[in-house]
Amino acid sequence: MVAPGPVQRWVLAARPRTLPAAGVPVAVGVLLIRPLAINWLNALLCLVIALALQIGTNYANDYSDGVRGTDEVRVGPFRLTASKLVPAKLVGRAAWLFFAVASAAGLWLAGRTSWWLVAIGVSAVLAGWLYTGGPKPYGYYGFGELFVFLYFGLVATVGTAYCQHLFIPTRAWWLGVATGFMACALLEANNLRDVEGDRAVGKKTLAARLGRRRASWLYVVCVLGVALGALLARQVVVAVVALAVYAPALRFVFSPRSGRELLVLLKYSARAQLQLGALLAVLLALHAYWG
Repeated sequence: MVAPGPVQRWVLAARPRTLPAAGVPVAVGVLLIRPLAINWLNALLCLVIALALQIGTNYANDYSDGVRGTDEVRVGPFRLTASKLVPAKLVGRAAWLFFAVASAAGLWLAGRTSWWLVAIGVSAVLAGWLYTGGPKPYGYYGFGELFVFLYFGLVATVGTAYCQHLFIPTRAWWLGVATGFMACALLEANNLRDVEGDRAVGKKTLAARLGRRRASWLYVVCVLGVALGALLARQVVVAVVALAVYAPALRFVFSPRSGRELLVLLKYSARAQLQLGALLAVLLALHAYWG
């Protein structure tokens, strides 16, 4: 296999297919307000924060898993540290560079809205680093889904909505549930693929604890969570479409495939999240304008 070039390797390690988990909740939170009333600077700052946190977390995971040696048997996307193409310290610095970008944008946003956002931002950076970093990485003990749901669902959606309204619309919470489960579906797509490798190195994700067959139901729970969140937010069309757009992934997840054969599951999950995010954005914008 030909090694990626100097720029491409960084792009691949940023894991572009995970970026909808950052962008979709921001778009949903912004469009809870009338389109002509959107504060575009606040919206842009929220997007920068979300994307920088996602990329920083991806690089942090690359670094921490690489130095622990848990990526040696990995079958997933390209990793900088494990490939030995980039020094581990440089990957760690890249993670903190993106966390610094998120922090700078967060301070600017807090000055425009509420300084309480600083505390939330600090917790988000720590959550990103400690997912696989530190002496007791919570991702290694089956808590990854909880933190992904909180930060890439509730915090991102509700926080963005607050930065537009300076209060929290009730629907933002339920839409945060929907986007949180979308992000968890992406995580399960990764964890299902890596079950055997994670078990071999003692990484006890929920999927690794349950095993390949039983862990398939975790993905089902995520999809049903998306539909339930949409229903509670009075987005019936989105709930129905969610079941349809996740159908290819659901069929695939219950197939006998494992390991590298499940790489396409991340593609299906990211595509479904983008499709649902776009649909939600359109419906929310129409409702805010004419509702």
